[in-house]
Amino acid sequence: MRHSVVTALVASLLLLLTHPVWSAEAQPAQKATYAGDQVCKACHAAQVEKFSKTRMGKITLYNARTNLEKQSCESCHGPGSEHVAKGGGKGVGGLISYRKDSDESVQAQNESCIQCHRGGSQTYWEASAHAGRGVSCVDCHTLMEKTTDRFQLAKVGDQTPFFNKRAQTEVCNQCHLQRKAALQRSSHMPLREGKLSCADCHNPHGTPNPVMLKQASTNENCYSCHTERRGPFMWEHVPVMENCGNCHDPHGSNNDRLLKVTDPRVCTSCHIYDRHPGTPRGRTSVFFFNRSCTNCHSQIHGSNHPAGKRFTR
Repeated sequence: MRHSVVTALVASLLLLLTHPVWSAEAQPAQKATYAGDQVCKACHAAQVEKFSKTRMGKITLYNARTNLEKQSCESCHGPGSEHVAKGGGKGVGGLISYRKDSDESVQAQNESCIQCHRGGSQTYWEASAHAGRGVSCVDCHTLMEKTTDRFQLAKVGDQTPFFNKRAQTEVCNQCHLQRKAALQRSSHMPLREGKLSCADCHNPHGTPNPVMLKQASTNENCYSCHTERRGPFMWEHVPVMENCGNCHDPHGSNNDRLLKVTDPRVCTSCHIYDRHPGTPRGRTSVFFFNRSCTNCHSQIHGSNHPAGKRFTR
């Protein structure tokens, strides 16, 4: 009797120990912990050396200001104890990878950047057109190697000029091919010459304004450089008040002064039957000499002269 009771108790105990609740396979995996940048240097000495020359590397490796920055490499890649314990390797230990061929989602990659770069010009990133279309931070910026003095812009090629604002334009041109082609036209903003960049008008990280403009409207953007066009004027030209883009193409044109169509067509697109005939004229017509309509109506952006109702000289 006693023997059968003991046998039953042992069998019950073995059944209990082999239950999934107690089995080793069912135990939760140990959460990865921070290993420290010295452990990273042991295997990735060359990469850490390059990273130390970047602005972010100088901060996180030598001048950390927050607890997150003190984690250095692991502040971006995540805790590395599991990666070290399993002998390293691509994608081992749950580390976040930023390679072009990474299996990591764009959202996961961007979230590690946003944890530090959340305010300032990045305030509207999550609502921006770039974020909505799955653009990753590393599509425009590089992390491990210094490429530019500012912004750590992604290198497009060996011939990319990274000594001035042309670098920013080259990064935008990777996707915006139509705008890149427009810059090759005879009349263009000085982006090709490196005196201006796309980011002077647009904030690539997002704004509450149309087409990610830095200012609230197209006109306000233009006035930030062309202050002489701002006014206020006694006599104001309605198309100018509405949008500079009514007459000009800011990304480039084959017509003088970035005009969408040449003189006098740009004027006769609105002024068809007003005073002067709007029908096409011959090459010897006064409407084609010099700047045509603006030969007389030179103050076309607005006039403060008492007799300037028709924007004449």
